[in-house]
Amino acid sequence: MGNRLEGKVAVITGGASGIGEGTVRRFVEEGARVVIADLQDSAGVALCAELGVSTRFVHTDVTREADVAAAIDLAVAEFGRLDIMFNNAGIVGAVGPISDTAADAWNRSVAVLLNGAFHGMKHAARVMVPQRSGVILSTASTAGVMGGLGPHAYTACKHAIIGLTKSVASELGSSGIRVNAIAPGNTATAMTAAVITGDHTDLATTNRQIAATSPLGISGQPSDIANAALYLASDEARYVSGHTLVVDAGQTTNGGSARFHQSRSALVEEAGRRTPTGA
Repeated sequence: MGNRLEGKVAVITGGASGIGEGTVRRFVEEGARVVIADLQDSAGVALCAELGVSTRFVHTDVTREADVAAAIDLAVAEFGRLDIMFNNAGIVGAVGPISDTAADAWNRSVAVLLNGAFHGMKHAARVMVPQRSGVILSTASTAGVMGGLGPHAYTACKHAIIGLTKSVASELGSSGIRVNAIAPGNTATAMTAAVITGDHTDLATTNRQIAATSPLGISGQPSDIANAALYLASDEARYVSGHTLVVDAGQTTNGGSARFHQSRSALVEEAGRRTPTGA
């Protein structure tokens, strides 16, 4: 156990499973007290019971502003303050061709993926501005960095999270509040397993398939994203705001085939002429 978040109080939405659960565990290891805000009552209660007095669980539907406000108010009531708000709750949302996407499915996706983060930012600011300190984090995605990596609604919302992060960071910086996002690549969680294998419990197959397409040859884990959140939440990132930290094994910077790095060294000039070069 460390002390990088000693004395800090956090609210983590979607904190009962996946990336959220991994982050709850990591933050508690580093000395934080955490409110686990999630729809999954049994998982949230069990995690809270396991981690003990440093945690509280509250049933939270992030599409309901009152629920998010209540989770933040609980943190203040139980632990005296709010230092870290992590807007992490998410779903895959509407899938399929744009021409067939139902408006109801689109709106539900936006309600969870974008409005949920807006509610968290709004009510975190309500508490953090008067205390003139705090960190707001949100889970974006590599689908928010480039197209073709997620469904349309998911991609639109994750792009919006990155834009909202920059906009809110520009407002709240003068109050001593840092606002950042994390863009995970493929990460082995129940939600990802459901998409990849059709079985949310099949993490073994999910890990193998992610590793097979990873530029580093390994599968992303919730702990990898939790470590990124820990850095951004800690004082080590005191000079970082308005930033989106991509954690994806280099996926979004590795769109090419690497064929230019595999043949003999040469200088390619006009008309495709190759001139061999020395070592």
